[in-house]
Amino acid sequence: MVDEVRLARLLRSASDAVASLEREQSAEDDRRADPLWLPGVKYLMITAVEACIDAAQHVCSAEKWGAPRDNADAMRQLARHGAIDDSMAEAMRLAVGLRNVLVHEYVAVDDRVVVARLQDVSDLTGYISALSAWLLDR
Repeated sequence: MVDEVRLARLLRSASDAVASLEREQSAEDDRRADPLWLPGVKYLMITAVEACIDAAQHVCSAEKWGAPRDNADAMRQLARHGAIDDSMAEAMRLAVGLRNVLVHEYVAVDDRVVVARLQDVSDLTGYISALSAWLLDR
């Protein structure tokens, strides 16, 4: 059984991080020149996606849908069971991939990609809304 309080807390954490990212979308050049600005944006992206992953993993486990192979598979499982749609699962799979790059530095992170990604966090807001609606509708 889904722990509704835990899931709501995870979604709130993701929502708070996304709200901070949205505020940074319009940061002026002098703010962006601060050497802590970009690492802060990266950390907020990691935090937002990690909370989304934790929410997905919790739902998959609590609903006894089977253990996802990895974090991206947790998103696909949510779609298979109707918690989110397939396009949302794919968007979140890509977000999980970016999170992996930022956390593990599998490749040199192109800061221009991070700044461009900052301008569109609609996949994260959509995921939070969809999973919140699923929680209310169950």
